[in-house]
Order: sequence, then C-alpha cells, then structure tokens
Amino acid sequence: MTINRRDFLKYSAGTGIMLATTATTGSASMAPELSPDAVGILYDATLCIGCMSCMVNCKKANSEPGGALYHKKTAGTVPYEYVTEDKIYDAPTGLSDKTLCIIKKYRDKSPEAGKDNSSFIKQHCLHCVDPACVSVCPVGALRKQPDTGIVTYDKNKCFGCRYCQVACPFGIPAYEWEKSSPSVVKCQLCNHRYAQGGYSACCESCPTGASLFGKVSDLQEEAKRRLALKPGDTYAYPVKRIDGSEKTEQIVPEYVDHVYGLTEAGGTQYMFLAGVDFDKLGFNPNINDDAYPGFTWDYVSHVPILIGSLLVAGTVTRFVTQRLDRKNGNNDTNDKS
Repeated sequence: MTINRRDFLKYSAGTGIMLATTATTGSASMAPELSPDAVGILYDATLCIGCMSCMVNCKKANSEPGGALYHKKTAGTVPYEYVTEDKIYDAPTGLSDKTLCIIKKYRDKSPEAGKDNSSFIKQHCLHCVDPACVSVCPVGALRKQPDTGIVTYDKNKCFGCRYCQVACPFGIPAYEWEKSSPSVVKCQLCNHRYAQGGYSACCESCPTGASLFGKVSDLQEEAKRRLALKPGDTYAYPVKRIDGSEKTEQIVPEYVDHVYGLTEAGGTQYMFLAGVDFDKLGFNPNINDDAYPGFTWDYVSHVPILIGSLLVAGTVTRFVTQRLDRKNGNNDTNDKS
C-alpha cells in the first residue's frame, strides 16, 4: 500500500507501527544485485574544461514536467540560486534544492606542488548500488529502480522526515526549507527523459566526453581501459554516451590509479577518474568499501521508533479529546431541550 503525506497524518497510528517494524527489519535486508541494464555516468576530470554546460542543461531538463526540479507553481522557469528585486543570476557554490549538479575546481599552487596542479570535479548523486537513503526511507519515497538502478524520489509519498539526509555518506540530498510543501531534491539521472528516448542532460551537453553516459558494466570496463593506457599516447575518447559514434582524440594523461565509485560505499553508478588525488577533490577519505545501510541503521533505526511512539500517543490523545468534545456537545444539547 502506498502512503502519501495526507494518509500518513491521517493514519499516524498505523504508520507508527510500520516505522517501528521498518527499523527492526531494515538492517537485515539483502544488498540488491545490480541489473545488467543499469545505467550510470563515468566522469573523467582530466577531460573536463569547466564550461559548466552540464549545470545549465541539468537545470533546464529538470525544470520540465517529471524533472527533479519541476513544480506546478514554477512551471517553465529555471530555479535560480539568487533572485532579488534588481537582479536574477545563478552562481551556486554547492548542491542545493535548486542545483542538482555542480562543477568545482581544485587548484594547488603551493611551492611544494612545483606546478599548477589543478582539476575540475563534478558533484551530484552517485546512485549507490546499495543506497543508504533508500534503506532508511520509511515510506518508500526513495526507490532504486530495478532495471536502470537509478535512485528516484516520489514527492507524494514523502512526509519530510529527512532520514535520507542523515544516512547518505556523500551528503547529497537537499531539502526545500523555504516551501510550505517541501520536497527532498537530488539528481535522478534524468529518469524522466528515458521514456522520450533521451538520457542524462549533463552527458548529452558535455562537449569533451568528461561526462559519459552508458551501462554501468560498459563504463566500468572503459574506466579500467583508460587506467591501462600509457601516458602521452593518444586515445579516442567516447563523447556523450559510450555506445555512440562520436569520439575525440586526446593525449592520455597520468591518471590516479583508482576508479572512485567502483567499490566505495559498496559501489556506485557514478564513477570518477582523475589526475589529482581524490581526497584533494573533496571526497571523504573515511568512506570505505562497505555498503552503508547496515551502518546507518545502527543510528537511524532508533529515530522511527521514537517518532512512531509519539505519533501513536498523539493519535490516541486526539481521539480521546474528540470523543470528550462530542460528549460535552451532546450534554449541552440535552440540557437546552
């Protein structure tokens, strides 16, 4: 049975029991097996020129019906980060409820570096193979699609507990604090575009192949292939999507010998290659190769039980109060007669 916001508040007692049950069974769930048709992105930081076309087209594509930034009240408008009386502009400094992906730059000009050791990095949801956000969502608002593996979000089921924000090891989910009916906001890998024959807007608009879309298995092989290349040689890098015909000949850089996301947090569908150490690019070095749902439930599982208990108590109190009010109303009527 699906539960939306209104149903949750209306049947809070039943939901409280469900929350308590979820808390005790969530940690025992088996890790999902990734579908062979699962899709994702390989981001090669050495190919990124920082043009930010991925950011622009991400916002445009996701402001359409079905997109992660779409709202009826703001249909057809792009959610800019800064809107004042005299100017409107977009210069996000991080992921937010208005920005699903962002390009940042790392630069090391210290004397010890000996050179301008810089790199761009693109941040958005990694779509974990075993996502912690999905495991802690008590109403199934966050769901991992069985075919594509994309982690999607259903606003109609969400009641705003924000456990996903606590659970995500990468700190991705954002929340619409300013709205009266807020949602959790995150990259959904342009899931709404697949039915129309499209794919991730960030990859579709990338001119250099830095953001490459395709099946996860193909992207994993491509990443390993690049690490095996000899620096200084040339290589025909696929552009936009790995199964496409468009290529670009580039000189092979010296890669860091690691594919980030291949094993981190149990594996992700958004993987990275870079020429700079990943800890310098803002990646948390404390994230290991274990899937996170088991860890997060040690902490988060206590919260649903508490919330469920409060909801049950609140519902009972309201029920008793309503009965007393009706009884008092009936007594008044009898007295007047």
